[in-house]
Amino acid sequence: MATRSINIYEAKTHLSKLVDQAAAGEDVLISRAGKPVARLTALQEPKRVVRFGLLKGSVKVSKDFDAALPADLQTQFEGRK
Repeated sequence: MATRSINIYEAKTHLSKLVDQAAAGEDVLISRAGKPVARLTALQEPKRVVRFGLLKGSVKVSKDFDAALPADLQTQFEGRK
């Protein structure tokens, strides 16, 4: 990841271009009077934590979950009359 330094006036003038460069992985140091005062860098996506078994024991599935529907209910689901 390359880092470049730029003065604050130039940063204000070319902010959109600098944001594109930062998003592409290039850090940009913004300086005032030759001293770095800020860094423009890409944001990292927060890492999503997956916790398996979080709902274990709180969901119940009936024994006839996959049983055939009654004929009248099946025809309603299929849009028949």
